Parts: sequence; C-alpha cells; structure tokens
Amino acid sequence: MPGYRIEIADAHAHLFRVTLTLPRPAPQQRLALPAWIPGSYMIRDFARHLVGLEARQGGREVVLEQLDKTSWLAPCDGSAALVVSATVYANDPSVRGAFLDAERGFFNGTSLLLRAEGREHEPHTIELGALPAGWSVATAMPEAGRRRWRAADYDEAIDHPFALGRFWRGRFEAAGAEHEIVVDGAWPNFDGERLLADVQKICRTQIRFWHGARGKPPFARYLFLLHASDDGYGGLEHRASTALIAARRDLPRRGAGEVGEAYAGLLGLFSHEYFHTWNVKRLRPRALVGADLGREAPTALLWFFEGFTSYYDDLMLLRAGLIAREHYLKLVGKQLAGVLATPGRRVQSVAQAAADAWTRYYRADENTPNATVSYYAKGALVALLVDLRRRAAGSSLDDAMRRLWKHHADTPVDEAELFAALADGVPGLAEELAAWVHGTGELPLADALRAFGVVLLDGPATLAQRIGLRLVETAGSATVRQVLRGSAAEAAGLAPGDELLAAEGWRLRRLEDARQWLDGDAPFELLVVRDQRLRTLHVVPGATASPATSFVDDPAATDAARSARKGWLGG
Repeated sequence: MPGYRIEIADAHAHLFRVTLTLPRPAPQQRLALPAWIPGSYMIRDFARHLVGLEARQGGREVVLEQLDKTSWLAPCDGSAALVVSATVYANDPSVRGAFLDAERGFFNGTSLLLRAEGREHEPHTIELGALPAGWSVATAMPEAGRRRWRAADYDEAIDHPFALGRFWRGRFEAAGAEHEIVVDGAWPNFDGERLLADVQKICRTQIRFWHGARGKPPFARYLFLLHASDDGYGGLEHRASTALIAARRDLPRRGAGEVGEAYAGLLGLFSHEYFHTWNVKRLRPRALVGADLGREAPTALLWFFEGFTSYYDDLMLLRAGLIAREHYLKLVGKQLAGVLATPGRRVQSVAQAAADAWTRYYRADENTPNATVSYYAKGALVALLVDLRRRAAGSSLDDAMRRLWKHHADTPVDEAELFAALADGVPGLAEELAAWVHGTGELPLADALRAFGVVLLDGPATLAQRIGLRLVETAGSATVRQVLRGSAAEAAGLAPGDELLAAEGWRLRRLEDARQWLDGDAPFELLVVRDQRLRTLHVVPGATASPATSFVDDPAATDAARSARKGWLGG
C-alpha cells in the first residue's frame, strides 16, 4: 500500500519533508498532486510549493519527467518500491493548505500527498517523524500505531487534516458519537467549557434534525480543529472533521454573559461546517463525485449545498437555544442587506454565480459585487422562501431535507432531483424555485414573511452605502475598495484605489465624519488623490444604493401569523 512519511525539515523556514513509498510501481508510474481542495472551489496549484522532487527505486535514481504543472512520470524497472521525496514550503495560515513554524503545524493532504495513479483505491498510511517537545497531533484519521494513521483510500487520506502543536482539547458526546474540539492560539481566559457545552447543543440539534431523537450520525468520532488568530474567519468541511479559523476576540471569555454577536458568529461557523457533514460530504452534487483534482469541476448547485447550509447554520443556533428569535431575525436581515448591496444580483442568477465560483467568488476583485452575487447569502434566502412556502402548505424544508437524505445519502444528486424533493407536495413551488434560482429578479421575501408575523424594515444607511462605496478605513485614512454599479459614486467618477481626503473642504479621516459638514442629500465636493494627483469630484447623492435592513416581529400580526411564526421559529 502507498505510505507517506512527513517530517519537519525546518520549522523556521516553513518546510516539511514528505516521502512517498510505493511498493510494486507500474513500469510508467504517474504521480500527481491536487490543484485544488474539495470544498474550496479555486485552482490553487499546490505543486508550486514542492521543492527538490526526487525519486529512487532499488537504490538507483529515477529521473522524473514533468508532464504538466501537477503531474510527473516515473519510469520504473522491476517490483522494488519507488521512493519519492520532496520538500514542501508550508506558509499558508488558512484552512486550505499547509502551514509550519516553530509554534504549530497544519496540513491538508492535498498540499503534501502525491497521488500514485492506479493505486488510489488501496489503503494509504501516513507516518509523522519526530515532533518538538510538548507537541501533539490532532486528526480524525484512524490511528494505526504510534504517530501512524491509515486511510481506506487516497480520497480519505486527503480528507483528514492534521494539526500539530500545543493545544487546548475538550471532548463531549452527541448521540453516542465522540466529539472533540482542539484549539490553538487561544487567549488564557478563553472559556473552553462554555464552548464545549454550546457546540454540543449544536451537534445534538443537528443530529436530531437529520436522524430523529434516537438516530445516530454517520460517524463514530468527529473533530473540530480551531486555530485562533489575531484576525480571521473561515472553515473547510471534511468527512469526520472540520478545520476552522477565527479571531481570538470571538472566543467566549470566562464570566461573559449571554451570547454576543462575535461569539454567535463563531458558533455559526461551527454550525455551518458541521451541517456540511451531511449536506455536501454525503449529499453530494454529481459534478463533484470523483472529480479530477487537477482541473476545475464547476457545479451550478452550490446555491443548495452552500446556500441552504447557510440558512440552517444560524437557524440551528436558534433551535439549540443559543440565540433568541430577535437575534436570529437580525442575522437574516444582515444576509438580505448583503444581497441588496450587490448590484451583481441583477446580472447573474444564483445558479450562474455558483457555476462561476472558480473564477469569480474565490477570485474576488474590485468589480466582484457588480458582476456576481453570493451563492451563500442569496442561496440562504432562497432556502428561507422554500421553507416558508412549504410551511404555508403544511410541510417544511426540514421534511424535504430529510427526504433528500433518505434517498440520496452517499449517492450523487442533480438539480432535477433537488427540485423534486424541495417542491414535493406544494403546487407551483417548482416553477417559483426555478425563477428564484435561475432568474435575477428580487426575491419576494416581504410578502412571504408577513404571513409569518415578521416584517422587513429599512434602517439608516451609512454615507458610504448612500453613495455606493465600499471602503478600507484605517487609522486616519479611507480608501475606495469597490464602487457599486449605478451608484452616485460611479456617476461622480470615483474609482477603486482612490484615497478620500476631504468633503466640502473639510479633512476626512472616516467618510462617515463628513455627515457633520454636509447638508442632507445635497450635492457635495469630494477631494480625492489618485495616482498621486489631487482630483475634485462632484457627488450627487441619489436613492440609497444599499439600504440597511432588519426583520422584526410584526406588532400587527394576526393570530394565524403568530401561530405560523411559532411553528417556524418557536417561542
């Protein structure tokens, strides 16, 4: 079976040493390293970090022929094991690659493990070399000895991230399955016991959602790997674990009161990635089953696999009793505000946005909000509409999700099968869903929510929102990051990269400060610097480009609407 040995070559230089031993290689053995990692849909070309790739067989050197940017050919002679080694530069602090320094290590198999073509379905082993004193290892891969692990095949070998270092660790049980949270980089006053208790509530709620009160999850053990940093937020799902990154300030502190916005955001991240254990890791889009990791594998179904997961992540916090209904509605309003602040929603459908994830969502630039829409946020709003329509007809989205699980767990699913399950039993919903997913019209949220005792309110907009700007504001300066299509800022000639200096002759440190010098919505002069030249631009505010929005309980709701709201949100 293929076996890998991973050693720390030089922590200060961020270098791992990786050796693949392949018994009985093919006469013309092909080797390849993935170009992307499942769950993050962008070509990342991990092979660019390989240094000094070399091979030997039976004591003789094997000259590797590079076939393309991710694959090599090893001409072998006889049955002696082929031994291939390389140094890997590991300085990616995200959850998608590999990282190593004197404080910690982390890697996904897609960054380090060469695939031996034709041998992918055999068991694979991973062995770690010596670690610094006090370091330990955290991974969900089954152990096979001291610092040794075994995966059933190559796909499993790259689906279990490894964390190395000094950790805080805590365990809990949910529906008979062992769960562990491993944290590095946390503040000394981090309240680990509270995090354990709250994440346990999320896990129990989700297992009950998918499998009922007595059901068991599709794993015996699950691992959360959380790296706490000065600033960061994100996660990547795996079959029995997830890798997370969050700001230290988002962690719960000892003695803190109720769940605040920062901690709720962290719990929402835990909830989102855990929900993916079912929705994308086992309920899978057909295009991603057996996908070639050397090239793009686009799918238009991310509106469901990411968007519907984004609907349920915060809803599960509510159902677990971790946030109140008012807090939940505020989070939904924030999602809607983000979509309304994106002119690209009128250009691309959410299905098109999903298909273009490889070149748009994961390669965001100054024009991204004008050219596309988030399939996470708009997909979540589509899920909300489906849920409300089904509840109005006496069912729910919960029922449809469980139906999908019953019929398609561990089998690929396509759009027709998704539509059939989501619209089942609700006349007209299939046609509505097609319009929401493939059209660019506004989603009819206000009317749908009113029947559930919830109303949509427009709140006060910032000056940047009023004129259609997204800014980077640091100490004492404001720089344009994005100019929204059709906005007053675009009409005035503002461009990404412009530094805002003054409004109506008054020095600016933050754009919002200009409100004190401006006369309501009257036109004003804005002094900017572009390419080291001063420019004076004439800004004529118009309609709010991206209004703040919020959802609140309707004080005039009928008894029927209140009852429907209770069925949806409880309380």
